[in-house]
Amino acid sequence: MNRRVPVTDRKRSEKIKQSLLEKEILLQETHHRVKNNMQIISSLLNLQSTYIKDRTCTKILKDSQNRIRAMALVHEKLYSSDNLANINFNEYVTALTQNLFHSYGVNTGRIKLKLETEKIPFDIDTAIPCGLIINELVSNAIKHAFPDGKEGEIVITLRSRDESIDLIISDNGIGIPDIIDFRTTESLGLHLVTILVEDQLEGGIVLDRTTGTVFQITFKW
Repeated sequence: MNRRVPVTDRKRSEKIKQSLLEKEILLQETHHRVKNNMQIISSLLNLQSTYIKDRTCTKILKDSQNRIRAMALVHEKLYSSDNLANINFNEYVTALTQNLFHSYGVNTGRIKLKLETEKIPFDIDTAIPCGLIINELVSNAIKHAFPDGKEGEIVITLRSRDESIDLIISDNGIGIPDIIDFRTTESLGLHLVTILVEDQLEGGIVLDRTTGTVFQITFKW
């Protein structure tokens, strides 16, 4: 025998569903607006760079622009996702690295990119620092690892291991000189990477200079 659901319970259930739908739409719209605002800032930096003749200042603006794009892309992916709590990090890394190669005018016949990423869903608090880390380390590899037309490869590896995640960015370029300590260098990018790994992700970072440059980042999942 089927029991009828009281009218009050049905109304309460409908109100809860409606409230959840409204919150989901609001969250989606928030991601959309944040993404748009960041794109405006990126465009303003790009416009400003056209009035600057100093190459050092132009490079600084381009680096800042790419950092903003890395964060905006997270919100863009969340806005277009069916699950507003998690981002498809594989798609995100692909889009992010394509933007970097385009931004720096990389000849993909000379410098190749290889992605070895597992399908691991990240929330926004994890996706943004990981995206910025990849942005910094891939940018550094593009700018410094392959001088004088040298050919090579940049590899991004993302894998799960028990209760932790390994994020590895490596290249087979000329390597970082032994005299440079990435933790104390004046490079803003490497300093930012250290802060993001240790403070934001509460993880650890190891640099291997045996063959080229390998940054291995590990944090709890």
